[in-house]
Amino acid sequence: MSKVYCIVNILKINDSARFAEYVAGHAASIAQYGGRFLVKGDAGEVLEGTLASNLMVVHEFPSEAQFRAWYDSPEYRPWKALRQSCAEVTVILSRGCAD
Repeated sequence: MSKVYCIVNILKINDSARFAEYVAGHAASIAQYGGRFLVKGDAGEVLEGTLASNLMVVHEFPSEAQFRAWYDSPEYRPWKALRQSCAEVTVILSRGCAD
């Protein structure tokens, strides 16, 4: 079973107050499904190529099954809808190496 990584590239925040509500509220749902934050911050320094991003978040989950259970869960569903209504993001699932 390989770990997976959810990379969230926040392109634009259209409503800062609602996005702050999302940030504060959804973290418990991630932990409930075995996930954890690895990166929460600015987009970093682009060393090669281009990246259109204001913020970047990386979550680690023990398995793809646990990630998908969280991403489609009733606990996360209202938070996902809130995020989608107040920010423009790209969400990427990346499969890691087996331990």
